[in-house]
Amino acid sequence: MIQYYQDLLDALPHTDLADWAAQLPKQLAAGLSEQRYGDLPKWRQSLAQLPDLQPSVVELDGSVTVGRPDDCDDATRAALRTALEGLIPWRKGPYWLYGIHLDTEWRSDWKWDRVKPHLAPLKDRLVLDVGCGNGYHCWRTLGEGARRVIGIDPSPRFVVQFQAIKQLAGRHYPIDVLPVGIEALPADMQAFDTVFSMGVLYHRRSPMDHLRELKEALRPGGQLVLETLVIEGKLGEVLVPEGRYGKMNNVWFLPSCPSLLSWMNKLGFKNARLVDSSTTRPDEQRATDWMRFQSLSDFLDPEDSSRTVEGHPAPVRAVFVAET
Repeated sequence: MIQYYQDLLDALPHTDLADWAAQLPKQLAAGLSEQRYGDLPKWRQSLAQLPDLQPSVVELDGSVTVGRPDDCDDATRAALRTALEGLIPWRKGPYWLYGIHLDTEWRSDWKWDRVKPHLAPLKDRLVLDVGCGNGYHCWRTLGEGARRVIGIDPSPRFVVQFQAIKQLAGRHYPIDVLPVGIEALPADMQAFDTVFSMGVLYHRRSPMDHLRELKEALRPGGQLVLETLVIEGKLGEVLVPEGRYGKMNNVWFLPSCPSLLSWMNKLGFKNARLVDSSTTRPDEQRATDWMRFQSLSDFLDPEDSSRTVEGHPAPVRAVFVAET
């Protein structure tokens, strides 16, 4: 699948990411190793089964829509659906693909609507999306006029899902999702105009290190957009779940908003501010035909939806922005 990244590999030596160019092919090969990921051949087969289609429209500004229903016949659409179903579960979206409503677990468009009013103009910016999943917000960023968008996520299933969308839309778009984590980036690159980290911080054993890595990826004057789980509380208050949180075993730190702002200030971010806070609702995160496993309603106490099944405060997600 390295061939999917040839345009990016050709472009990197001529950008502020030149120091990354020599390392990236090896990182891509490791991140897409069939020896490490036994299901990868099956996902690649789904990718190979995508019909060869030419979209009459690609809309990225108000939604992610690729093609219209009359761009293909019913038999071709059925084949497309079968190929996409081979990549279930689809968690971030939604997408509209040649008349198929790919109704993902998350209404990621709602999160985008909360974030968008607080973004510095994205036109002509170089953008990094850390932990981007299948790249839904990368597409929305491109729709705002970004010069190039790079998403990173170590899950190869999400990477293949992104490749499916890009193959249907057209591979010429300056957007990629790479099978790597943030630790793969060269230290202190100071290259990106905007860096997103949404739904990642609470999965990191060291939130301060994650914030430092995000800051080092930004050029001077760049903007960080950070979305994470938080708790209500005063400065210094942080929830560290001893066991699971919402049935997730990889949740480490849920700070209060004043605590997280203090961390950002300590690391040297400028004008760090809270711009949105909202309780996650079961109509925003739910099981669908495209994500057939447990979702938010299964993670909450059935007798008290303000608590998780473990007794922790129910998920509240906050958006912070800052500059470097």
